[in-house]
Amino acid sequence: MSKPDTATAKRVTSDWGAALPGFSECRPLRLLRRIGPVVQGVTLDRTTAGDGYFPTAHIHALVREFPVISLTLGQRMVTLSGIQESVSFARHSNEYQSAARRLVAQSRLSLDEPPTISSVVDALYEHVSVQQGRGLPPTVRELEDGVLIAAVAGELSLVESGLRLARQMDVWPKSRLPLDRKGSGIWLTGLEEQIADPSVLSDVVEQQIYFHKLVKVPTVRRNLEVEGRCHEAILAASAGDELFTSAAGHELLFNCDDYSNEVVSALRSFVKDD
Repeated sequence: MSKPDTATAKRVTSDWGAALPGFSECRPLRLLRRIGPVVQGVTLDRTTAGDGYFPTAHIHALVREFPVISLTLGQRMVTLSGIQESVSFARHSNEYQSAARRLVAQSRLSLDEPPTISSVVDALYEHVSVQQGRGLPPTVRELEDGVLIAAVAGELSLVESGLRLARQMDVWPKSRLPLDRKGSGIWLTGLEEQIADPSVLSDVVEQQIYFHKLVKVPTVRRNLEVEGRCHEAILAASAGDELFTSAAGHELLFNCDDYSNEVVSALRSFVKDD
C-alpha cells in the first residue's frame, strides 16, 4: 500500500484526538499536552513501509534546547507476548479505538489523568536504574532531564534523589560510557551548576515553548497542583513556623511564580494572534 495522503493523516490524528481527549492535535500523527516543563505525547510513528503506524506514548523535557520533540521514554503498543504492534492505515477505522485503550492500559505514565511532575521524574529515574541494573549503556540524558525537571518545578527532594543517582554513574564500565564523557566529577559539577539557578531553567522552558509552537497546547491542572501544594504546606506548618522563610516556603513561592509565568505566556500568545 502507498503512503497515506495528507487528508488520511489528518483523519487518523483526529480520531486519536477523540479517543484521547486530554491531548491536543499538534500536527499530523502527533498529539501533545504540557505538564509544566514537560510535554507528554502520543505519536503515531509511521512503519518503515509507511502503510501503518506504531502508537507510541512518550514525553519530552523542555529544560534544554533541542530541535525536535523527542520520544523520551518512548513506549510502543505491544501484543500480549510483548511484540511491538502497528495499526495499518487500511484498517485504522476498525482498530484505532481498541488500540487507544490498549496504549492507555500499557503506558507507564497515565494517558487519562495527567501525570504529576513527581511521577514523570520518578519514571525517568526508574528507567535509569533499570538500565543500570541490566548492565546496559547509561541513560545520561534521561537522568539529566529528571534532575532538571525536578529543579525547575521546585521538587527539591527529587533533585537530591537524581543527584544521588548521578553519583553512581561510575558503576558502569568505562566501555559503556559515552566517548565524550570527561569524567564523573566534571559532569556532575556541570549538572549542579545548571540547577543552581532555577530561573535560568524557567527561561529555557519558556523559550522552548515558543520554539516548538506549544503555547496553545493545553497545560493541564497546574492551578490545582499549585493550590494543593500550598494547602498541604499550610496544614503541615506549626503555629510558630515562618512558612515562607523555610525551604518548603521557598519551594511554594517558586511554584507560584512558575505558574504565573505560564499564564503570562499564554496571554501573550493570544495578544500576538490578534
